[in-house]
Amino acid sequence: MTFAFFLFTQRPDNRNTTLKSLLRLKPYLLRYQKTLLLGLGTVVGSNLFTVFQPLFMGYAIDELKKGIEARTIVSSELFMWSLLIVGFSLVAGFFTFMTRQTIIVVSRHIEYDLRNDLLEHLQKLSFSYFQNKPTGDLMAHATNDISAVRNVLGPGIMYPSDTLMTFSMVLTLMLLLDWQITLLALIPLPLVSFVVYYLGKMIHHRFTERQEQFSLLTTRAQETLSGIRVVKAYVREAYEIGRFRSLSWDYLKKNLVLARIQSILWPLMFLLVGFSMLITIYVGGLRIIDGDMTIGTLSAFIAYLVMLIWPVIAFGWVINLLQQGSASMARLGAIFDTEPEIRDSGDTDHSIATIQGDIEFRDVSFTHKGGETPTLKEINLHIRPGMTLAVVGYTGSGKSTLVNLVPRLYDVTEGQVMIDGVDIRKIPVSVLRSHIGCVPQETFLFSDTLSENIRYGLDSGGEDRVFDAALIAQITKDVQEFPKQYKTMIGERGITLSGGQKQRTSIARAIIRRPSILILDDALSAVDTYTEEEILKRLREFMKHRTSIIISHRISTVKEADLIVVIDNGSIVERGTHDQLVEKRGIYADLYEKQLLERELEEL
Repeated sequence: MTFAFFLFTQRPDNRNTTLKSLLRLKPYLLRYQKTLLLGLGTVVGSNLFTVFQPLFMGYAIDELKKGIEARTIVSSELFMWSLLIVGFSLVAGFFTFMTRQTIIVVSRHIEYDLRNDLLEHLQKLSFSYFQNKPTGDLMAHATNDISAVRNVLGPGIMYPSDTLMTFSMVLTLMLLLDWQITLLALIPLPLVSFVVYYLGKMIHHRFTERQEQFSLLTTRAQETLSGIRVVKAYVREAYEIGRFRSLSWDYLKKNLVLARIQSILWPLMFLLVGFSMLITIYVGGLRIIDGDMTIGTLSAFIAYLVMLIWPVIAFGWVINLLQQGSASMARLGAIFDTEPEIRDSGDTDHSIATIQGDIEFRDVSFTHKGGETPTLKEINLHIRPGMTLAVVGYTGSGKSTLVNLVPRLYDVTEGQVMIDGVDIRKIPVSVLRSHIGCVPQETFLFSDTLSENIRYGLDSGGEDRVFDAALIAQITKDVQEFPKQYKTMIGERGITLSGGQKQRTSIARAIIRRPSILILDDALSAVDTYTEEEILKRLREFMKHRTSIIISHRISTVKEADLIVVIDNGSIVERGTHDQLVEKRGIYADLYEKQLLERELEEL
């Protein structure tokens, strides 16, 4: 009844949006339908044993009045009615307990499922989605919005069903007791629809504004704490406090506006019920004076009217919950409706289970979403298994974008990327990425032990594989100096490690998978030249029959590669070995000479 009225009071466009948002919860409700049906049964039981108590109380009062008038000891009838009231209260209490143990518990389970589904869906989304979506905004969805939806599924189901049962049962008994007083007492109640119609729309709008402001606040807090090193280095603590205080103040104001509207709703509900009580006492009092009604009957009638107070109050409260829940579910629905740009399709060949590592770019061009000019233009390149390719070029020339096409972090705009002669769009995404070890330009480590960070890419694997990977990445000596060695907690984003140690840990994490293709995107920039040579020497042995792609600004890193390509403005402008490119006197030679000069200056 509450939900139906809630939809009825919406404008047609809002009604469709609200209904669509809340219908998304249907699969979750069907998953627990047996428990929910049991919960609804307990609601019926609770109300059945509650609604007769005022009737028993009325009979008891009449018996008590007779005893007082006759000046007799408490009668057996009075004792019987008292026992019935206590007994019915105990049974009703048990059913109420079971109601909460079913419907409310189910809402918690659905909250758990919804939060897991949200994270699962987010991890399926393409890399580009997270480039345009603040982390704090997503965190707000996973906390406040899901909690608001849970309220729709818990109190939003329990209280409307309880309200409907109570209202219908109590109203029936009131009509049987005295239909005239009942109709008079119900006169103020239709005004509820007027109140809910106008205030409900305002609550929905203000709640949406509040949630959006909470997303901004969460994003600011997350960025400030993540970038605390930069904040402290530039002495911007006061500035960040000021920005956070400003956002927090706006959030406070939006909360106060919402609370102000809600604070109007509740007193109006009590006022309307108060008018009903006033009418009942006045008319009922006149009936008693005329001898048409007993005190016990009026007492039962007033008790029933008091029982109607909660359904009326719950009516407004549940409308409030539904407004908030539908707004939050609409925000969550926008995420669930976002389709991953990169996923398996009908053309995917699921028979492919392994990759050898033969990579070919055929007339590949790529433009970022929303970009006007291509980042890569007509790239043609063939990398055979066991071959080491080096990619160099000026900053912003498109080197990282080129290698990001291999694991399908992006999909080509034009042309094809082939692996083992098959278009990578036909290779299952999980198979493709499980055969690629990638060390990105920006190193990210988890707040866990060093061992778990290295082992991260494996579903299973012993300490031997961790030690072997660490040895190749030349992190072993550093680990031996740590207090708990491989069991050392490295803090958030590896804050306790140096830049070089982070990079070497990331390299170990990539090679422990024994990938068919290894991509190092400027992964040795923070490592000294001696350690770099040792890592590359071991990598050449480890990747002897595998494909390696190395991006670097250091010529010393790439000069031993089998093939070096130079990218400028998104195109391959030079290719060859180190000696061949030096002889061409182009961009590569220019970079090489500048680095030689820098080294000579350092030595001087």
